[in-house]
Amino acid sequence: MNCTDCKSEIFDLLMDPASPANATARAHIESCADCGREFKSMKATFALLDTWNAPDPSPYFDQKLAVRLREEKELAPAGWFERLKARVLFNTGRQFRPALAGALALILLVGGGTVANLTGFPHSAPETSATVQDLQILDKNAQTLQTMDQLLQDDSPADDAAAPPIS
Repeated sequence: MNCTDCKSEIFDLLMDPASPANATARAHIESCADCGREFKSMKATFALLDTWNAPDPSPYFDQKLAVRLREEKELAPAGWFERLKARVLFNTGRQFRPALAGALALILLVGGGTVANLTGFPHSAPETSATVQDLQILDKNAQTLQTMDQLLQDDSPADDAAAPPIS
């Protein structure tokens, strides 16, 4: 047994020192000086608490409590905003846990769907507009016409050599 385990079992040892389940803790306390001091300190604290006598409540405690309860019942009920504010401020928040879990699940679904692109809509390549398509056709036609002009000019010198020179 190490010191951490022993310190967690000191309370059990104080409550029931003769229990066989606490034999390892007792053996560790006898061999470890730090744990022995901790045990003696806790034992002294419990002995001091045993000698303490709690003060008796005031003889008018019940009457004062009854008057306070009656006053609280006679007060006008708080508005819904005051009740909501009190619920939020003085509550543990257990009733908000399902809503919080749902909100986090929704955020994960939206975030995960955005990252994974699982929107369900097929994505196609962006379409070119009709104007762009017309310009591309005109560009191809211009290139074709230029190529044809070059071919015609290449054929022209051979025809010019056979023709008589013009003077």
